[in-house]
Amino acid sequence: QKLILKMTTVSLNRDEKHHQIHRECITYDGILIGDRVYSEVYLTISNSLIPEERLQPTPSMLDGLDLHTETDLRILGCELIQSAGILLRLPQVAMATGQVLFHRFFYSKSFVKHSFEIVAMACVNLASKIEEAPRRFRDVINVFHHLKQSHRGKRSASSLILDQNYINTKNQVIKAERRILKELGFCVHVKHPHKIIVMYLQVLECEKNQTLVQTAWNYMNDSLRTNVFVRFQAETIACACIYLAARALQMPLPSRPHWYLLFGATEEEIKDICITTLKLYTRKKPDYDHLEKEVEKRKMSLQEAKLKAKGLNPDGTPALSNLGGFSPGSKPCSPNVVKVEDKSPNPQALKPVKKEPDSRAQGSKSPHNGLRKEAKIGRNSRSRSGSRSRTRSRSRSPRRQ
Repeated sequence: QKLILKMTTVSLNRDEKHHQIHRECITYDGILIGDRVYSEVYLTISNSLIPEERLQPTPSMLDGLDLHTETDLRILGCELIQSAGILLRLPQVAMATGQVLFHRFFYSKSFVKHSFEIVAMACVNLASKIEEAPRRFRDVINVFHHLKQSHRGKRSASSLILDQNYINTKNQVIKAERRILKELGFCVHVKHPHKIIVMYLQVLECEKNQTLVQTAWNYMNDSLRTNVFVRFQAETIACACIYLAARALQMPLPSRPHWYLLFGATEEEIKDICITTLKLYTRKKPDYDHLEKEVEKRKMSLQEAKLKAKGLNPDGTPALSNLGGFSPGSKPCSPNVVKVEDKSPNPQALKPVKKEPDSRAQGSKSPHNGLRKEAKIGRNSRSRSGSRSRTRSRSRSPRRQ
């Protein structure tokens, strides 16, 4: 029994040392799996907020897209997600999740390199799965096809044809959904302030005022088109929506001290959220075709810059650095052509020089010459054989005598 106790204590000490070393590897270098050390991935709600230094310049701005066009693309994408969610009869929470994922993705990727329409479809499909209200790919693509036609002002909307274009679009949406998960590190949870608004109004004893509750919810749903949800916590956004609703309805709220200080919000954050949301109502409605043309221009300019860096023309042919470079005229002349210098001004002085035919080559090709050669060779061989036979006969003749 003593030996067993000693062995167990030794094994426990070894396990503790192993766990201690493993913890040190986790805290400083990462996770040790076998002989390799892997870094950690922290999936927390605080990681969903984007720091201020990453807000500008965005990847789209680095690709040459101006801030106004990028903001219009964000608003248009969120409007498509909201309208598609209504047609698909998704809950508001799913539509809000899709819009937040849309904003998060395009703070790590560019609008020039990724189609905002395909990404919006992928966000709707992914959000419907997250909020446990999944929809089919065919329904999502069909709804976006209808919305695209309505945005372009077509009265007679055509139905979606299930051809090769539909299959390609479906595959693009599937790839975009995987890309979103990869870029966000599978941290797709979104904390929504819907319930927080009701809870705060209960604390303020204003929950019975349905107009105030509905107005605060409307402001919150409209702020989903902005970048508010990737910059501030859900509690701060709820306070800002209540503040806007109370100001719009001219309802007094406690101000000594200010009521939002109770919930951890500051005056600067509430002002920033309110100004960003109110600016949304002063903007013009984004033009679908104009935004697509702007993105296509930037895409073409990026492709031309890449080809120019590789030394190629826009059509893929090699670019000429100078006049003496690659040219058909710079090829060396063939040995069959004699080069004549152009020294005399008289053009008649330049006469083409004919090359003498190769007798060997012509003789081997023409059958007539070949027969003559064969005939000559035959005669020579006969004469030689005849002379040999005569000499042999002369040498043998005296022996017979």
